Amino acid sequence: MKMIFRKAHVYLYGASVAVSYFFLYPFFYYFSRKPSRYPKMTALRRMWGLVSSFCVGIRYKIAYEQAIDWSKTYIVCPNHTSNLDITSVSALIKSDYCFMGKQELADFFVTSLFFRTVDIPVDRSSKIASFRAFKKAMERVQSGITTIIFPEAAIPDDYPPTLHQFKNGPFRMAIELKVPIIPVTSLDTWKVLWDDGLKYGSKPGVCRIFVHKPIETAHLTIDDADALRDQVYNIINDKLAQA
Repeated sequence: MKMIFRKAHVYLYGASVAVSYFFLYPFFYYFSRKPSRYPKMTALRRMWGLVSSFCVGIRYKIAYEQAIDWSKTYIVCPNHTSNLDITSVSALIKSDYCFMGKQELADFFVTSLFFRTVDIPVDRSSKIASFRAFKKAMERVQSGITTIIFPEAAIPDDYPPTLHQFKNGPFRMAIELKVPIIPVTSLDTWKVLWDDGLKYGSKPGVCRIFVHKPIETAHLTIDDADALRDQVYNIINDKLAQA
């Protein structure tokens, strides 16, 4: 019986996302026509995610290790256990932002418009395509746009989820551009909705997110990329262990 309710809830959540997107689409489309309008597009996405979650009883509780100066540009690195991570990370960033994500997101109904405009799709099956995507991301960061990269590159298949090995890309980028990197720990979002929710459903609940203090990279060199990667991994892993 419990699984029946969870499966019903995930379809209700999907309907909330789809219906609200339908009504907001004219605005998303208008904002997507010019890069100068992208900040309004991402601000509206933030609101859309929170409202569509709220309608089915999903909330986000965000805690900060220290206050973040959002006038600066960052690379944000969260762990990844749920589609809700998109909304939670959007909610915590108080400046212009974009996501890097898998190429398939450019074909999904509610993500295609974003990944063909403001966000950056990555085809990891092609080294050339991946290189171009990261060059594009570097250009976004240099223009003052905080960029969100999930260093695991995908939601792991294991359930309950465990933290998987991080890719080097975001850490090399942070060092090359001399921008701070912010680790973010999604503590229990997977308990509300794991992955896309189709296997175990979802439920109303509170998703707890912890934003760690920024790690400065101005003093680092490319040779430090592995150490930075491991530092961020350990910060997130230790927080998960505490939870």
